[in-house]
Amino acid sequence: MNLPDHGANPHRLFERAGLAAPQTILDFSENVHPFGPPAFIEQVWPEMLESIRRYPDPDAEPFRGAAAAYHGVEPARVAAGNGAAEIFTWLAKRYRGKRVVLVEPAFSEYRKTLEAEDAVIAAVQLTPQAGWRLPMADIVDELEGSAALYICNPHNPTGHMLKQDELIFLAEACKAAECELVLDEAFIDFAGEEHSMIERQKAFPNLIIVRSMTKMYAIPGLRLGYTIADPEIIEELKRGAAHWNVNAISAILGARCFDEAAYRGRIVEAAELERQEMKRFLEENGCKTTDSKVNFLSFRLPQDKRPDLFFKDLLQRGIVLRHTESFRGMDGQWFRIGMKAPEQMVQLREEIAAWLEAH
Repeated sequence: MNLPDHGANPHRLFERAGLAAPQTILDFSENVHPFGPPAFIEQVWPEMLESIRRYPDPDAEPFRGAAAAYHGVEPARVAAGNGAAEIFTWLAKRYRGKRVVLVEPAFSEYRKTLEAEDAVIAAVQLTPQAGWRLPMADIVDELEGSAALYICNPHNPTGHMLKQDELIFLAEACKAAECELVLDEAFIDFAGEEHSMIERQKAFPNLIIVRSMTKMYAIPGLRLGYTIADPEIIEELKRGAAHWNVNAISAILGARCFDEAAYRGRIVEAAELERQEMKRFLEENGCKTTDSKVNFLSFRLPQDKRPDLFFKDLLQRGIVLRHTESFRGMDGQWFRIGMKAPEQMVQLREEIAAWLEAH
């Protein structure tokens, strides 16, 4: 099947799969939590009418300043994008025609944007046999002559976390090889800011960190992300951005999101509980799971079960999992589940249990 590269938009998935979409669909393919945006957004929404009558700030204020304050860095080290995906298009332009090291499986936008700029991609493959852990020696061997290394921490799609000493080792190895380290921290909110490399960015001028507001704050429709890097790199990246690339509503609401500490705590706790329960269920039913630390979990069926049939049968039941056809090294044999509301997770487990028993 020619399936979409991303989760979400389930009706497009049904269309590509040649299936009629059921009346009720439960979408576990995207990683936005089910509890909705912070409550203040609905409360202040009527006030947003005034903001759309004026052009937004070209530097995405007040969002850029709020992000800088939250992380304790100078605003000159921050640039805001129309989602983290836009930032990856800026980075791809930076590496046009150059050699870039990718660790696979990975977020498909890395490869897609780099290939659009004729970058030469050197892939380092993670494997389930090694617990999806980074082969550090193999990565270091590829750095010489490369313009950048892309790493995702926590890793998507496995949810595996790298330790700080591993990240420092990679940053130092990249620095020695005159190679930039692009670190995607889209899901770091679910693991804790103590795992971020932002406080070490000044020590590594070659370190470019990409962050997303989508997952933690459940605002995918606003399209908001940001990058933290050396001021010179920030200025160069912004040259590839459209003027007013972040709209006024996103900039205003995004800035307020950083104040939502209690909200973040509730979301992290809920995701942790659901992930642990799902992991326990899957392993009790003979499935292999990844060592995820975030709001999603990847798994593989028992060896005697057909993943293609499983995926299609669940689609026909209105259950949408994230396929892995676009994740190199998983190749449709694994599935990813975004954690949703407790009642939805119960229904998912019931459907999986019924399918496993019938097949």
